[in-house]
Amino acid sequence: MTKATAAMAEVTGSGEPLMLVHGLGGTGNVWMPQVPVLARTHTVIRPELAGSGRARLDGALSTESLVDSLVALMDAMELERLHLVGHSYGSILAQHLASRHPERVASLMLFGAFRGPPEPARKALRDRAAAARGGGMIDIADATVQMGLSAETKTARPEVAAFVRELVMRQDPDGYAATCEAIAQTDPADLAGVSCPALVVNGDEDNTSPPAAGLAVAEALEDAVLEILGRCGHWTPLERPQEVATLMVNFLIECSHA
Repeated sequence: MTKATAAMAEVTGSGEPLMLVHGLGGTGNVWMPQVPVLARTHTVIRPELAGSGRARLDGALSTESLVDSLVALMDAMELERLHLVGHSYGSILAQHLASRHPERVASLMLFGAFRGPPEPARKALRDRAAAARGGGMIDIADATVQMGLSAETKTARPEVAAFVRELVMRQDPDGYAATCEAIAQTDPADLAGVSCPALVVNGDEDNTSPPAAGLAVAEALEDAVLEILGRCGHWTPLERPQEVATLMVNFLIECSHA
């Protein structure tokens, strides 16, 4: 049985609500480069998903339970509708929330987006869960930096590589493992009833969700625009902070005039 307890969250700014959902190995701080700009015009809500960062693992974890927690957070904040943003696994959670509650999502912005893990990735995620429980997070953090970031980020932006390593290394191994297993058993959301405007952004060097994965998301949505960022890996908000902020602001302006 899933639990619909409200996720813990940081709230910044005022205006129309905008929820930013992090992915596997992340926290709400993944979005810090964009928060100052977005908070000028919006109430920016950054939930911490159960089992990630500062949010403890409380019982069984699944995509359904995490979506329930995001909806419970909306209810607790008395938000009927908001703009919904997700990175990586957060993009999957956003797709599922929009599928289940399309009337509560004003728009979608999906970064490092994919519909769901292909079969080989499901096994790799389960293997990673076992590795987290058996050996901790340091090796996983090093592999995330190596495989998750673009060549330019690793050579020219060492502070980003260090931050990503710290984010992953500081995750609770059991919570991280449970999140890996939740992703591994997640099927793609049914997006047929999702008609809100959507922005899908993937990096050209993203090994987790390559441009083709972003295209599949965009094609499944009724009203989506796809953007591919050059020299960018999987951690789009950190690797291309200014470009991501500009895309988000421009998209929100377009939504407000639609």
